[in-house]
Amino acid sequence: MAGKVTKAELIEALHAGRTLNRKEIHGLIDALFDEIKGAILSGKTVELRGFGTFEVKLRKGRKRARNPKTGAIVSVEDHGVASFRPGRELKKAAWTIDPTASPTAGADLAAVDIDAK
Repeated sequence: MAGKVTKAELIEALHAGRTLNRKEIHGLIDALFDEIKGAILSGKTVELRGFGTFEVKLRKGRKRARNPKTGAIVSVEDHGVASFRPGRELKKAAWTIDPTASPTAGADLAAVDIDAK
């Protein structure tokens, strides 16, 4: 389960069998990411039904924290942290993943039904 999918692989998977070219798909994906980023940075929550929710949560600062690299004690102010909470459908689908399967078992993007609801 340690495999990863890059943005280029997502673009290629979306391009297969569709009339949009790679450049248009790349532009759409970048625009989607920019909209999500802009919304959460302005304090809004982005909810994608069936997938999950993106938001910025406030993490309280600490007077005594430790720099993991140097071990030095530092003070950390209150700050925002981007977070993602998976939706119910994504949680159910992830629950059924076989942990003994090979890392590339679910990585065939061509088999993903993007239009399924």
